[in-house]
Amino acid sequence: MNSPARKLRSTQRPPLALHDRAMDDLRFIRETMERSGSFTHVSGLGVIAMGVIALGAAVVAWNAAGLWTWLSAWLGAAVLSLSTAAYLMSRKSRSEGMTLLTGPGRKFLWNVVPPLLVGAMLTVACLRVEAIGLLPGVWLMLYGAAVVAAGSHSVRPVPLMGVAFMAVGAAALIAPAGWGNAFMAAGFGGLHLVFGLVIWRRHGG
Repeated sequence: MNSPARKLRSTQRPPLALHDRAMDDLRFIRETMERSGSFTHVSGLGVIAMGVIALGAAVVAWNAAGLWTWLSAWLGAAVLSLSTAAYLMSRKSRSEGMTLLTGPGRKFLWNVVPPLLVGAMLTVACLRVEAIGLLPGVWLMLYGAAVVAAGSHSVRPVPLMGVAFMAVGAAALIAPAGWGNAFMAAGFGGLHLVFGLVIWRRHGG
């Protein structure tokens, strides 16, 4: 014979089970949205900072006494720019309770890294055959390709910026080699400033 207390306990169990199932459903929905959503944590201020650093590198490169000074100026600027952008993107992500290595952020980074690695290897190859005049066009086009690929998981101005970089890079490959530094300043400096301002105004950070 069932006691009233036992009946009371049996009536309390279904709500607890329903609550657990609802929490599981919410967790599944959140994880699905993170995997399929767009990456909105590109920092406009980070992109602007990349442009400022590139313009500084262009000044140093224009006054460079030789190849290695020119190369060091741009490679140093690349390391500093990417580090600054990564830090500001990470800060923006943390402010919204996420990290760069979850959901769309992981997809974004996965698409950025391979073209940059290809660019590093092509830089070595160009130096070996003394095809220094190709470097500005190669760098601009591969960086643009990385941004276009990553931009498929991000806000609209990002892939558009990538397309613009590829266009400037193509022009640099066709133009006389002596114009390379001007194209680098226009691309890594000018385009970063313009699109960084757009991203900052529309998407913050």
